[in-house]
Formats: sequence, structure tokens, C-alpha cells
Amino acid sequence: MGKKGEGFFLSRIRANVRVQPPTTTSQHGCSHEPPTTSIGIKGRRIMVVVDTCSEAKNALLWTLSHCAQPQDSILLLHFLKAKTSQSGDLANKKEGEEESCDKPTTSRADKKVSALKTMCELKRPEVKTEVVVVKGDEKGPTIVKEAREREASLLVLGQKKQHATWRLLMVWASQARPVTKHDFVEYCINNSPCMAIAVRKRGKKLGGYTLTTKRHKDFWLLA
Repeated sequence: MGKKGEGFFLSRIRANVRVQPPTTTSQHGCSHEPPTTSIGIKGRRIMVVVDTCSEAKNALLWTLSHCAQPQDSILLLHFLKAKTSQSGDLANKKEGEEESCDKPTTSRADKKVSALKTMCELKRPEVKTEVVVVKGDEKGPTIVKEAREREASLLVLGQKKQHATWRLLMVWASQARPVTKHDFVEYCINNSPCMAIAVRKRGKKLGGYTLTTKRHKDFWLLA
């Protein structure tokens, strides 16, 4: 998409997403606005849903490089599904969307989330980062509830890459039926009390990120 379309999209979400380079040096800067001080400015609470998948890390990297400001704070939200039957656990693993709260899974997830928090502190030490682990039966409603109770200003989710045919099928299906709680990314985008953005990293050949909000689907941000 050209610069005209990119400018239109970013202008629509300017109040929530501020395109910001990871460094303040002029040679890397991409903002035409003069630098401002964070003193006296109330920051936003940016909630990023994290897990052991690479999609969550990519979404977090996008947040750090394109969104977070020095006065903001980042809340890494990690969801663990409450223990269910064995058949239910196998179904969840097949979907690849939820992690159960059994000890081995929790231990692996804790290490992964801790590594993501360390990454935030190294890349953006001026931005406060905290981790919150929540347990629940449904991932989408639990995330939306946490975003509401913790007064998040922005909700960021990683999105898996899907084949073009599958995406067209899902678009058709979404028109024929309401979004269910099991489609947790779509559920959060449509029900979040704040702006929700699904982030998917493009391949090396194309580069950039694909962003999806309630108003825009699969917008390609070349950055």
C-alpha cells in the first residue's frame, strides 16, 4: 500500500498508536514532530498479550519500536487456561491458542515471559514493564475483562500467519456467523474496551507488519 493509504490509516489511530523509533537519535528518527518531555504527561497503559509463540514476541517488538513512549507503561498479560479434561487439553493444544496451567507448561511459559520482560527492559529501559498472569476458562473474555479492569489504553495481540484461501474463508464465515469466544484475537478486537490491534510480522521478502483493527483488516505497514 502506498504512502497515501498508510498516512490515512495512521491518522485514524494517531490518538492511540504513536509511531515512534526505538532511538531518539536524528539519524534513525522518523517523526517530524519536535521531541517533547514526559514530565507532567500522563502515560498510557499498553497491554500486550504474550505467550510462548513467536507471534507474541513479534507483536511486542512492534509495540516497543512503533508505539511505546517514555511516559507509557507496558503490561505483559499471560493467559493460562484453567485445568480441564484431557480431551479438552488436547483440543487446546491442537488449536495452539491456549496454554494449560499444569506445572511443566507453567514453568516453560514463566521462563519465556520473563525473557520477554528482560527484552523490554533492555530495548526500552525508560518504559516501565510489568507482567501479569491470569487464569480463566475462555481466553478472549478473560483478556477483555483484564483490559477493562486495568484501564488499558491499547491492547496488542500477536496474530498467526494464515493462507490467503483460509483468510477468505474466515471472512465469509464471519459474515455468516458472529465471532465466537474461541476466535480470541477477533473476539478481543471486537469487544475490547480500548483500541485493540492484531500484529503479524511479514516475511523477510516483503518486510514490515500487517495490522488489523476493528476498522481495518490486514493493513500493511512497511517499517
